[in-house]
Amino acid sequence: MTKVTLELPDEVFSALRRSPEEFVAELRLAGAIHWYERGVISQEKAAHIAGLDRTDFLMAVAREQVDVFAVDLDSLKSELDRG
Repeated sequence: MTKVTLELPDEVFSALRRSPEEFVAELRLAGAIHWYERGVISQEKAAHIAGLDRTDFLMAVAREQVDVFAVDLDSLKSELDRG
């Protein structure tokens, strides 16, 4: 496993009211959601990056109120009209 080190001022953690561990967890989740939302990575890979299983990742996405399910309204209407 590759380890990445970030150097941040101590004030970052106090300003955000987060411990370094909490900050890292949030940063991993934010990155995973960002890349998943843009279609760069799969749901499974995003969950892995976030350090979560897929169910917990989807629950986190819902908590963050991120819309990751793109729907083409014209395609949806066509589907519904055929049914």
